[in-house]
Amino acid sequence: MTSNNDQDHIIPLDHPRYESLKYRHKIIEGMRTLIVAEAGLIAHGRGECFDYMLGEKTNETAKEAIKAAVALLLTAKHAIISVNGNTAALCPNELVELSKIINAPLEINLFYRKKGRIEAIKNVLQGAGAKKILGLNELSMVEIEELSSNRRNVDPNGIKIADVVFVPLEDGDRTEALKKIGKKIIAVDLNPISRTSLWADITIVDNIVRALPEMIKIAKKLKDADEKELINIIQRFDNKKNIQLSLNTIIKYTKKQKKKLL
Repeated sequence: MTSNNDQDHIIPLDHPRYESLKYRHKIIEGMRTLIVAEAGLIAHGRGECFDYMLGEKTNETAKEAIKAAVALLLTAKHAIISVNGNTAALCPNELVELSKIINAPLEINLFYRKKGRIEAIKNVLQGAGAKKILGLNELSMVEIEELSSNRRNVDPNGIKIADVVFVPLEDGDRTEALKKIGKKIIAVDLNPISRTSLWADITIVDNIVRALPEMIKIAKKLKDADEKELINIIQRFDNKKNIQLSLNTIIKYTKKQKKKLL
């Protein structure tokens, strides 16, 4: 038996790597439709490696980070969700749903600005129900002086004025630059010792395809919570401890697999 979905029809539903291969094909299809840059395939593969070492599941440490991240987004004055090609290809519906729940606009921000990519990402987000998308008009963009890559160009009504920026699947240099100009950064990164993970205020060490649905679930629970409760959640969170626990998870899982070989 195989999947009925055109993009992954060649993957048997009983394949032990079905979920992983399904998302791999989404990335491949995203490259074909200009949503994903060629380098995005390499980045996805690197993430798969770390996901293996995390046991390919959302652990309790990640859930605590997700809860703190949602609380920070809900208490922000101007929260923004930054969208790149891989995120748009993997989970556009979840991005749009989270955006609506926490009332944070989506802003397209790309490292590789190949002609047609912004339009392609805009179309997939609109197809998922997005009503407000920033980062579309390149003529109106402003620069972040601390950054030299194409990611320095941001929307004046989005990342430029945001106090909290959610940057799933991020480049470390931009995370560092945004931190230096006073913004709080929430990142999703399967590598707990990447520059992004180390610079972010809240690092969710998890696969984006699992993290976003969990964020949506938590956001629905917390959206009507008292502000004091949300602030308490944020204040209890320690990102250094979070990263240490994530590294411990990798070590424990790796040792467990090693024992199976003895």
